[in-house]
Amino acid sequence: MVAATLMLGVGLYWFQPWKLWQDATVHEALPAAAPSAPAPGTTPSPTTPSAAPSAPAGPQTLAQGALISHEHTTTGTAKLIRLPDGSRTLRLENLDTSNGPDLRVWLTDAPVKEGEAGWSVFDDGKHVSLGKLKGNKGDQNYEIPADVNLADYSSVTIWCDRFDVSFGAAALATV
Repeated sequence: MVAATLMLGVGLYWFQPWKLWQDATVHEALPAAAPSAPAPGTTPSPTTPSAAPSAPAGPQTLAQGALISHEHTTTGTAKLIRLPDGSRTLRLENLDTSNGPDLRVWLTDAPVKEGEAGWSVFDDGKHVSLGKLKGNKGDQNYEIPADVNLADYSSVTIWCDRFDVSFGAAALATV
């Protein structure tokens, strides 16, 4: 009886089945980059030309793709966005997937494959984790570290680290 109770407890901890019925909705706005301020003690002059070319006035979408389902039904859009200050973010818009244990957002170099063939390909090659999935529904942003070369990555996955499986993924196409 003790062994069965212990196994049940471990099984519940490992699988966390209650998460399948719990939704976490996140509604983050696209981050706004702060305008660069003049150096302390200086006054900007309207007649002094800027040495650097001006950055785009707003965020620029570099690549995007529609999320497809793998282990769990997943929909939404993934976008790589450069902000006016040069920083980059991955934005998930209208995300709708199942909740689960230990879900991560990864940039990967793996091709996105339909069906079961695509469930476990994303940890075979190069990937970078952008952090834990903030919520299984809504709009959310993930900062991309400055040292990440976006040319090395062609897809995004919602990855379950506990079971090494993709909940859903998107191939990123340049806009």
